[in-house]
Amino acid sequence: MAVNDPLGDMLTRIRNAQMRRKGKVQTPGSRLRAHVLDVLQEEGYIRGYSTTEYGNGRSEFEIELKYFDGLPVIREIQRVSKPGRRVYTAVNAIPRVANGLGISIISTPKGVMADHAAREANVGGEVLCKVF
Repeated sequence: MAVNDPLGDMLTRIRNAQMRRKGKVQTPGSRLRAHVLDVLQEEGYIRGYSTTEYGNGRSEFEIELKYFDGLPVIREIQRVSKPGRRVYTAVNAIPRVANGLGISIISTPKGVMADHAAREANVGGEVLCKVF
């Protein structure tokens, strides 16, 4: 079965793995997913990820999930902009997640970045997901 929303699929895999207290989770690779994982790693929501390349141009990510005192660091991860309903925001309207305790991941012309980095760079874009 084809996946219509690859990023949403990755976020769901992370959410499901953390509910089951898994240490790692695999997901198919793509550049957008890699950029989102980079932001999650920079912000401290995941330990890291590794890439496995297959010969036919396909790759797979193995994501190391992060826990604190036995509880997942990611309490909530939601897809905002979906294939059927894209959500864009200007720099002055970038949403704050949990009153600044969480982050929004935004795809901007300057790359995929967290909400605070987008405000510093003074760019808006597509709100991919929010993490708390």
